[in-house]
Amino acid sequence: MAEEREAEVSDATNPAGGARPQPLEGVRVLEFGQAVSSPLCTMLLGDLGADVVKIEPPHGDAARGYGPPFLAGESPYFLSVNRNKRSAVINLKHPEGGALVRTLAERADIIVTNFRPGVMERLELGEESLRAVNPGLIFCQVSGYGPRGPYAGHPAYDQITQGMSGLMSVSGTEESGPVRVGVAIADCLAALFATIGVLGAFAERQRTGLGQRVDTSLLGAVLGILTYQTGGYLAGGGDPKREGNDHPVAAPYGAFPVQDGHINIAVASEPVWRRLAEVLGHPEWVDDPRFRTNADRVRNRPALNALVTEALAGDTVDGWVARLNEAGVPCGPIWSIGQALESDVVRHLGIIQQVRHDRAGEIPLIGPAIELAATPPVIRRPPPLLGQHTAEVLAEIGVDEAAYARLREAGAVG
Repeated sequence: MAEEREAEVSDATNPAGGARPQPLEGVRVLEFGQAVSSPLCTMLLGDLGADVVKIEPPHGDAARGYGPPFLAGESPYFLSVNRNKRSAVINLKHPEGGALVRTLAERADIIVTNFRPGVMERLELGEESLRAVNPGLIFCQVSGYGPRGPYAGHPAYDQITQGMSGLMSVSGTEESGPVRVGVAIADCLAALFATIGVLGAFAERQRTGLGQRVDTSLLGAVLGILTYQTGGYLAGGGDPKREGNDHPVAAPYGAFPVQDGHINIAVASEPVWRRLAEVLGHPEWVDDPRFRTNADRVRNRPALNALVTEALAGDTVDGWVARLNEAGVPCGPIWSIGQALESDVVRHLGIIQQVRHDRAGEIPLIGPAIELAATPPVIRRPPPLLGQHTAEVLAEIGVDEAAYARLREAGAVG
């Protein structure tokens, strides 16, 4: 395994050694969610120092069972989006469980949920009822289709919204038909937009003292990043076609076969085009009327790709990557996940971190993907066991051992 950075799993204010606290230190977050979108959002807030309490039902987040593979009985799926949290099992359908959550919400700064719209309201834990006792509360709802419209109350999953957003219509080739993006991109994008929205609402609260509602959706999140595809349609260009690995508006730009595999080449400007033609041994291509401008090259992409493929047949992945990079042509190998994680490029990012998990022992995790020079995001806590911190969280609102035992017996908590 590539060199891994040891993560300090502690409650240190600033593990970089400075006196400045992490950006969200002291901020209390309650998460009501499962799978990816809500958990990923709150994990990112936790990376920035927030105290995140994941409220789970007695059976836990469904993602705890997603697999195989499993690591000492723990789902890597769950582990990947739940660091820097505490887990408290509270039965939201039990009257005393609901009362406990309302008390926690009185002390909270942020609530994030990806329950279907209306669920929290039916539990009498919706935005209006909670903000009535805590006007500074920021309430973030991640849904499939947004808070309004004919699909507002429908259940949603990543692949469904990939299809409804048009993303699958531009993925794959004309021969393959619609293709799902290979990761839960709608879930992850919704989590990122939710995080941005929560941070914006929190900054505004610093000025006014008032919270507000934040909404984002899986469908809206995907549409929000279909930049030139939606822009082209709205400009009268019609539905974009599936282009496979080719870029829809730049050429040559895509995946090309070489002696021992494939490489990506990205030509998005005239200087880079001239450099590519030179390094491939065909400077005359620059003056070919079929390829003089980017628009010419896009119109004549099949002929151009055939010529580039023929020229690349004489060397390997490593050989071409070295030669093209030396010439200033953006390029790269096409790696498997394992090859990427084992590479020197990823090693130098320092993103693979070793964390001591309470059941699985030392485990590698992908850590925060952003760096702050003075207040870096860190893994302070491993992903929690189910209900690991229930007694601790409830003690913070005055529930003593005897009361906790009674609540467990009554089925209000786990």
